[in-house]
Amino acid sequence: MTTSHEKVGSWLSGRLPDDWFDGAPTVQVDRDEIVITGQLAAPERAEDVPDAEHAAAVAGRVKRFRESTREQRMQIARELEHTAGRKVAWAVEVDNERHMFTSLSAPVMTRLRQPERQVLDTLVDSGAARSRSDALGWCVRLVAQHADEWLSELRQAMTRVEEVREQGPDA
Repeated sequence: MTTSHEKVGSWLSGRLPDDWFDGAPTVQVDRDEIVITGQLAAPERAEDVPDAEHAAAVAGRVKRFRESTREQRMQIARELEHTAGRKVAWAVEVDNERHMFTSLSAPVMTRLRQPERQVLDTLVDSGAARSRSDALGWCVRLVAQHADEWLSELRQAMTRVEEVREQGPDA
């Protein structure tokens, strides 16, 4: 199986139990990992319920789902990992808040010149980051936050290139 978002999503639609999520899960695919995020129904909230109590109800709902589906999720992940050659991570969303169950942390080797290292060291020295690695992750998240539209367009273009390649003579 090629691991485009659509093909993984289609595979999951036939494999996941219908009652797990409200709608189809979202799928994110990169070189190392497939992240499956499903929407859970939020617990009902009366007007007079404090935020802390509602947050506790959400946490309980997430924990219940995680524990009750663990064995099946692990089996599905093993099948998908074998088929796609990537690790599988799970998450749920409740009330527009994402709760990750598992996630791969991949080392990335890079060469930085002194000006770039100084940026990372400033973040470490100021306490904004614990290490250069943490500072680099902080920078990547900041760029992603501010360049989301541009990155989205770039990903769409890359998807189109993959589709054209699949239609080529070696397909």
